[in-house]
Amino acid sequence: MGSITCEERIGAMEYKGMTVGMGNAEYKGKLSAMCEFIQEHQLKDEALWKKFVRVYKSAADVNDKGWRGEYWGKMMRGACMTYLYSGDEQLYLIIERAVENLLGTQDENGRISTYDMPNEFTGWDMWCRKYVMTGLEYFYEICKSKALKAKILRSLQRQADYILKKVGPGKGRIPVEQTSEWWGGLNSSTILEPFVQLYKLSGEKRYLNFAEYIIRSGGCAKGNLYRLALENRLKPYEYPVTKAYEMMSFFEGVLAYYEATREEECFFVVENFVSAVRESEITAIGGAGCTHELFDHSAVKQTEYSETIMQETCVTVTWMRLNDRMLRLTGDAKYADAVERSAYNALLGSINTEGNKQYSFEKKSLVEALPFDSYSPLYANRRGRGVGGYKEFSEGGYYGCCACIGAAGTALVPLTATLKTHEGFRSNYFLEGTVKTTVPDGCPVTLLFRSDVPAGERFSVKVKLARKSYFAFEIRMPYWAESATLSCGGETRKFAGGGYLREERDWEDGDELTVSFEAPFRIAELNGKICVSKGPLVLARDESREEEGKNIVDAVSGTEDPKICRTECIKPLRDEQLCCIITFDKAGKVRMTDYASCGRNWLEARSRVNVWLPTEAASSK
Repeated sequence: MGSITCEERIGAMEYKGMTVGMGNAEYKGKLSAMCEFIQEHQLKDEALWKKFVRVYKSAADVNDKGWRGEYWGKMMRGACMTYLYSGDEQLYLIIERAVENLLGTQDENGRISTYDMPNEFTGWDMWCRKYVMTGLEYFYEICKSKALKAKILRSLQRQADYILKKVGPGKGRIPVEQTSEWWGGLNSSTILEPFVQLYKLSGEKRYLNFAEYIIRSGGCAKGNLYRLALENRLKPYEYPVTKAYEMMSFFEGVLAYYEATREEECFFVVENFVSAVRESEITAIGGAGCTHELFDHSAVKQTEYSETIMQETCVTVTWMRLNDRMLRLTGDAKYADAVERSAYNALLGSINTEGNKQYSFEKKSLVEALPFDSYSPLYANRRGRGVGGYKEFSEGGYYGCCACIGAAGTALVPLTATLKTHEGFRSNYFLEGTVKTTVPDGCPVTLLFRSDVPAGERFSVKVKLARKSYFAFEIRMPYWAESATLSCGGETRKFAGGGYLREERDWEDGDELTVSFEAPFRIAELNGKICVSKGPLVLARDESREEEGKNIVDAVSGTEDPKICRTECIKPLRDEQLCCIITFDKAGKVRMTDYASCGRNWLEARSRVNVWLPTEAASSK
């Protein structure tokens, strides 16, 4: 790892202090509504928080080397992010009590673990400790009590210092990659990120030193993943381990180390990794891993019919988080493009608003509903086919990993839809709503956003100011738009290509900026099949809405160059975002709906979803 050579990359962009939150932003639309849905139907469930805490008191993961200890911290992170957006005080009080209850489980050695001492540093113990630390660190950032913040910091340091005594380089310590039998210890090495954050909070160099040790260890006993990403010759599916969620979590920790140290090599490593995942793994709906939860060259495999589970929600959310972090460090719009694709398709599709029961491989039966589905189908398959990270509790009931991580995804887009920079504002996701904040010179401002995205093509912002103020307003030019026309102050400009459209001027009360995107229906072709999209929305055929005699895997085109002959948008049903009748060159009229709205009632007999439509040249199943 080298020294800083490119500080100017960050320029006016800083990772901290950019989010407009704490109740100052209020958006409409599906993404904001789902954030509120999860807040009300999961995060405010105080009995669930108490159940999560009890697993630490009973060393609940000892007998099956489980991961119940991840649930509390994983959901706490999402709850804190949700609070940063919503400012809901009832939520704050509930999670504050959950923190106090967790702190009460810390033993005399400083441990908060679901493994007893004879079995510690095996299985998923370090992974669970990573999430305990992560949850506490996220709450620390929003904590209103100085006394509680001090208590949290003391707890974090006691937890970390105990780990330092037992794990790391030197005689009598366990190498970090040997603290788990799984994935070459990659799961354990993800504790990198909370150690970096603890260094930021405490200033104690020993925590940063331990983080550097993990990076130099490469994250995995089966191969140095850091070095592989630096060399950039292999794709992640060619690495010695291919567990997607844990691998991305490790590289998110490497990025955290860069934020703390500005070690330039660390940034290039993560940049290489993110680029490799984008090229080789990300599917049309913004998920990854079409073979269980593994990187498997999904960018190519995604058109195949498969009986296995695929595209884990944990992977989707971690991919979104990693791209958000890169976005706020670089200001490069391609990272916002990635977040948006995943959010509108894979993530929204995973939210179980209908309360459907889910199939459990462990029980070989249906089990009670969780707020998130764990896997996202692509070709002729249904939702609700498995519960990721399924573990039962001694007092009854169960939970899963994807259900816990989901809130960090639903909060992310509304939390970062409008970001503040030193020069003004940056609009990323075209949400309709209101933001109240200040411009760079301190003048209070209200930003009134109007939008018909994702189904439409128009976005505007009206500025309410007490006095004239000079600042910049930037709007992302999304990957799905061929061009855009920006109108402001009587002037009109046309744009093409990526990046951000920028308007920098003296703004007066009532000024309005409008962007009209040219976003036609698009066809992507792969392996003899086609995928249709409009704006950020991927479209799919929904078996439950097909006319009698039609099959969702019927060929839609008989030519080598499939074309859409005609499109007709029709009135959406229920919560559909976009519904249309598309006429292809062979199959006549085909009803297509935005992917996230398809297959919602997966307990019905006909509930399969199909994104990749066969052409006559492709075999169907």
